[in-house]
Amino acid sequence: MAKPQKQRAGKKAGKAGRVRRATRRRRTRTVRPDALNLSAPVTESKLHTMKIGDFYRPLKKPITVRIDADVLAWFKKDGRRYQSRINAALRRTMEREMKAR
Repeated sequence: MAKPQKQRAGKKAGKAGRVRRATRRRRTRTVRPDALNLSAPVTESKLHTMKIGDFYRPLKKPITVRIDADVLAWFKKDGRRYQSRINAALRRTMEREMKAR
């Protein structure tokens, strides 16, 4: 007879009795009401100049890529969101090559 697996503190039991880590919650920023400028006229808003394509966000697909250490360090030196900067650099290259054809 198998003994029931004890659940450790800070962990949640998943399927088939496996132990998995609890996920962290992201912190959200609270905007102070006095920081909002609600008196700005609508004509100053960017919404009237935007097009439908301005709201398009392509789907992201998780992959594994091997990148040279110095290239990765260069992207990481500016802090967080380095993966988005790598994606933006690849997108610029892709669009430049598509335009050349």
